[in-house]
Amino acid sequence: MQIEVQLDAAPAAARERAEWLVACGVDGLFTFEGAHDVFLPLGQAASTGVDLMTNVAIALPRSPLHLAHAAYDLQLLSGGRFSLGLGSQIRPHIENRYGATWSRPAARMRESVLAVKAILHAWQHGTRLAFEGEFTRHTLMAAAFDPGPNPHGVPPILMGALGPVMTRTAAEVADGLLVMPFNSARHFEERTLPAVREGLARAAREEGDFQVIPQIIAGVGTTEAELGPARDGVRRLLAFYGSTPAYLPVLDAEGRADLQPELNRLSKVGGVDGMAALVDDEMVAAMAVVGTPEECAAKIVERFGHVAQKVCVYFPGQQITADNLSRLAKALHALPGGSLG
Repeated sequence: MQIEVQLDAAPAAARERAEWLVACGVDGLFTFEGAHDVFLPLGQAASTGVDLMTNVAIALPRSPLHLAHAAYDLQLLSGGRFSLGLGSQIRPHIENRYGATWSRPAARMRESVLAVKAILHAWQHGTRLAFEGEFTRHTLMAAAFDPGPNPHGVPPILMGALGPVMTRTAAEVADGLLVMPFNSARHFEERTLPAVREGLARAAREEGDFQVIPQIIAGVGTTEAELGPARDGVRRLLAFYGSTPAYLPVLDAEGRADLQPELNRLSKVGGVDGMAALVDDEMVAAMAVVGTPEECAAKIVERFGHVAQKVCVYFPGQQITADNLSRLAKALHALPGGSLG
């Protein structure tokens, strides 16, 4: 199984950080839309020779044309190793952080993916651009604005999703699914995979043509001095996710729905320590992996290895050492991964 990890650096430091991560044996790097632009660090990492991905770029505030240009250029810079991962975010962020319009997020995501695909297809094949949707319209592409065919082909477009409607939408129109890191084996098997298969069936698509990329929260270490802070970081991130109403279905699948309102209440009064204290060992075991690099690799493959060939791994609140990351990558490479089909 392959491993991709977050390129957790500002653009100015991204190249050096990317080279360090690649030297540890990872197969790919992804960026998160946080304190810095989601695309610029990947440009700095394009020469490393590994796969690159946005995970995720928030689609709803962006024009599909902007997304298509960024995807085209990163595909060119990386030599055909780029994937455009798109996500919807939640209403307060779309309206109050991005200053954009929120409505019918699954329908908007569907149209955004289809529009980006239409633009890239027109460039690649020299066809007339004629996309007219409900939310966006792209019918003008003069020669001066057309980059022409990309020598490395059109990059795949992936969608991040959690709920059944968005997951089904991803399976209908995207090239793959980015499974949200706040997840569990039960939720994945009982809710995510059925929605994927329903979406593929609706679009008359083959399972083998659709990629499922799970994401996992990990606390990795070989001594208690390493594992203690790593475990705390995992608890804090799980508590943060669990406080958000959008992630209630995962807690519900684990019989922990009653936890969400209290986590949400504490999040509004700055009760970070209290939030983390509510995340017990059972919840950590269900929704994350903690242990030595080899133990974490075995748990990841046990949970996702039957349907996935790669996994995205997060290390919240810890500076993972080169030795531990190298051992994790080596252990995952030695274990088999499967595919949805």
